[in-house]
Amino acid sequence: MTEQQTDSHIYTMLAAGALATLAFDSYGQAISPLIGMSKLAPVPLATQTIQVLTGLRSPELGYLLHVVTGLLFYPLGWYLIARPVQQRIMPALPWIMTALVYGVVLWIFALYVMAHLVAGNPPFLGFTGITWVALIGHVLFAIVAAWIMETRQAVLIR
Repeated sequence: MTEQQTDSHIYTMLAAGALATLAFDSYGQAISPLIGMSKLAPVPLATQTIQVLTGLRSPELGYLLHVVTGLLFYPLGWYLIARPVQQRIMPALPWIMTALVYGVVLWIFALYVMAHLVAGNPPFLGFTGITWVALIGHVLFAIVAAWIMETRQAVLIR
């Protein structure tokens, strides 16, 4: 991969993360409540996680953790792990199927690993309305991010 391709992939991942985070937040905090479903609260959850790990309660750091996770970490997971693994073991599988699975994995990571194992909440936040809104939101995030990266051919292997 050339340096120019690497730079292009980085910018594409950042754009994909930004737009996917916007889709996630728009769905979870506006659209979902408008249609009678629960409202997501990712910043308070991130704030709680930071407090458990550091003892510091800072909604500002919680917001930054939420943004950095959506902008950088989740798109990197697609680029470095999800898509390359899928291309090696099931190369004919359409990217959108991989994105659906990746969205579910993000949901499990957020609501079981981070919310439960790290922050101490009930697993999957007790399988309440917020659980299912979070599932849809994480799948939406993965589809938006993957679509942008696939459209711009920002993939690690082909």
